[in-house]
Amino acid sequence: MYHHHVESLLQGIVDSRTENTLHGALSAAREAMGFHHFAVSYDLRTIEHDAATVLLHDYPAEWAKVYVSFDLAGKDPVRRACDKTLYGFEWGNLADLIPMTPGDRQMLAIGREVGVADGYTTPRHIPGEGSGSCSFVVSESTALPRTMLFTAEILGAVALGAARSILVGRQRVTKPVISDRQRECILWSARGKTAGETGTILGISEETVIQHLKLARERYDVHTRQSLVLSALFDGIIGFRDIFRGRWRPK
Repeated sequence: MYHHHVESLLQGIVDSRTENTLHGALSAAREAMGFHHFAVSYDLRTIEHDAATVLLHDYPAEWAKVYVSFDLAGKDPVRRACDKTLYGFEWGNLADLIPMTPGDRQMLAIGREVGVADGYTTPRHIPGEGSGSCSFVVSESTALPRTMLFTAEILGAVALGAARSILVGRQRVTKPVISDRQRECILWSARGKTAGETGTILGISEETVIQHLKLARERYDVHTRQSLVLSALFDGIIGFRDIFRGRWRPK
C-alpha cells in the first residue's frame, strides 16, 4: 500500500465526528488492507457516570447475534488478552498472552464457522478513564495480510482515538476536586500509614489528616479507606508508582 494511500485512510478516520462516518472510514481501511471485517469499541468508565460505550463493527450478523445473545463479551479471550499487552497482537498468539480455556477455544472455533476466523487487535488503555480495542479480521481459509499488520496497528490506534473523541464529546466527564493536601493524605494512607503517622510526615495534626480524608471520601461518595484509594487510583490522582516510590522512614 502506498504511503499516500495510508495517509488518506488515516485522515478519513481522524476526520470522523460521528459513529456513521467512523464506520465508513474503517470499512474503507479494512478493505484496503485486505481484511474482511472490523470491530472497534471504547468503554468509558468513571466514578460519576455509568459506563458508556462506542461499539462499531461489520461482523457477520450471525456472529453478532450469538455474541450478544450469550453475553460473550465477558468471556472473550481477545478482550482478556487486551489487558496483557500495550501492542497489537495476532489472535493466533493468544496463548502467549493468556491461559486458554476449552471455552476460549470453542468460542474461537464458533467464530471461524461464521466467518470470524483470524484477526489482529490493537488495545489501548487510559488509566482513570477507559479502554478499548480495534480488530481487523479475515474469514476462514484466508491468511492474515501480515504485510499490513503494522498499518493495521496504526489505523487501529487512530480509530480508538476517534471513538474516544466521539464518546467523550457525548458525555462530559467531571472528576471530584481533590486538594493537594487531600491527595497527600490519600497517598500516605495508600502506603499504609495511619492518620497519626501521616500527620507527622506532613507536619500537620492527626485530626487535620482525618478531616482531609473525610472530605475526600465525601467527594467520592465512598465510605472506606480502601474505596477512597481505589477511586484515587482509578482517576489518576495517585498511581501505583507513587505508592511504592520514596517510602518515608523516620530519622
